[in-house]
Amino acid sequence: MNVFGFAGWSGAGKTTLVEKLIPLFTRRGLSVSVIKHAHHGFDLDKPGKDSWRHRKAGATQVLMLSNDRWVLMHELRGAPEPTLEEQLRVLQPTDLVLIEGYKAAAVPKIEVHRAVNGKPLLYPDNPHIVAVASDVPLPDSPLPRLDLDDTPAVAAFILDYLECR
Repeated sequence: MNVFGFAGWSGAGKTTLVEKLIPLFTRRGLSVSVIKHAHHGFDLDKPGKDSWRHRKAGATQVLMLSNDRWVLMHELRGAPEPTLEEQLRVLQPTDLVLIEGYKAAAVPKIEVHRAVNGKPLLYPDNPHIVAVASDVPLPDSPLPRLDLDDTPAVAAFILDYLECR
């Protein structure tokens, strides 16, 4: 599977960019999966729902399904967080896996940078960043600078980059 990531500070627009890229890739006939890493706890369940009640009762895994979708929730219950490599093995084969987060993972990634956040660029300290998608020019950057609002150009860069590898 081809794996490509996105890194950046909170509020930079990573999720929005990934959301806009997915239909561009699927229109080309590619199957796309996404792995999103959160640095804080999250919950897909609603308190009181059956799956929530099963997890709260102590189940390690709860698989819910319907004729529209299925989801497998796995409670770590103190176990270490799985690595990106372990998570990739869980996915069904797909043409392209987009990774949001996992800043230090050894996968090629685009840094998403929005000047208004006032945060420093990540690429100088991250050898896996191969380009920066930004809303401002970056005259001193040795990396390609992509316009954050030109999603087709970002998609083309990713496909070109992966083709060259």
